[in-house]
Amino acid sequence: MKYRALKGTSCNVSVVGFGVWTVGTKMWGVRDEDYDTGVRLLRQALDHGINFFDTADVYGDGKGEVVLAQAFEGRRDEIVIATKFGYDFYDHPGVQPGQRERPHNWSPDFIRMACERSLQRLKTDRIDFYQLHNPRIETIRNDEVFDTLRELREAGKILTYGVALGPAIDRRQIAEGIAALRERGAHVQIIYNLFERMIGEPLFPVARECDLNAFTRVPHCSGLLEGNYSEKTTFSKDDHRTFRVADDEKRKAWLLDGLKKVEQISFLTQDTGRTLGQAAIQFILTEPSICSVLPNIYNEQQLREFAAASDASTLTPAELATLGELHARNYGLAPVA
Repeated sequence: MKYRALKGTSCNVSVVGFGVWTVGTKMWGVRDEDYDTGVRLLRQALDHGINFFDTADVYGDGKGEVVLAQAFEGRRDEIVIATKFGYDFYDHPGVQPGQRERPHNWSPDFIRMACERSLQRLKTDRIDFYQLHNPRIETIRNDEVFDTLRELREAGKILTYGVALGPAIDRRQIAEGIAALRERGAHVQIIYNLFERMIGEPLFPVARECDLNAFTRVPHCSGLLEGNYSEKTTFSKDDHRTFRVADDEKRKAWLLDGLKKVEQISFLTQDTGRTLGQAAIQFILTEPSICSVLPNIYNEQQLREFAAASDASTLTPAELATLGELHARNYGLAPVA
């Protein structure tokens, strides 16, 4: 496993992290009321060199933090914890109908309370990386929010802070990310992968300019880049990928167009020793501002494969050039609306 510095701290972070969403909620098919599956996968991740675990207080209404505490009791100094705040799940518990966003609360009192509750659930005295969870531009420009974060940092309750942009990809996140980086000196977390580059491409140069980190989630484009989908792939009704698009026709087009794109990048695995999932991670790691990539891990086979991506062969200049050409013409498919 390779590691990169989390700027503003003394932490070195595994370039492949673990997004705790998959074991802290039921949205990826892991039904684990007693946490056994999550605890086992998290501990195995550390055995594979993964030391960066990204969760949120809202995952499972606290479960995503509790499972981390259970997995790493007595091993706190071996891991780097990122969590998020902002959603008021205390007054709005449970998955909302249609997976709607819960209301945010960005008041200083709520932020302090949320931080204390997260510390309690995580059974720790500090959060290494504390992130606003899907804020809008007006929140990023709210001085009270960042004054409160600086107070928490000065008190030693958090080491550094950032902004996780989302929930889904929206071009407004470009302006939000630039404001977070330039105006707030905050690291950013975004959705970015071989097929979905629209947010990362304008933000990475700003992150480098500001000497700040970027983190990426959904590196496999909701599973397309894992190499296991077919035209017959379906998702259960409570799998979050069911809600990726609004209707069946669009969902079918997303899958079929994605499979056509996957066919065109098969050269990434031919005589390279990489799986498609590893190539997708290596593509992201070519960007120097990236600190860690957060794949969705929900079984042991994925864990082994994605952890090994750190040591897979890097993408060559020729491979990157070909990928750039394919992306520039949308892989020969109809233009994106």
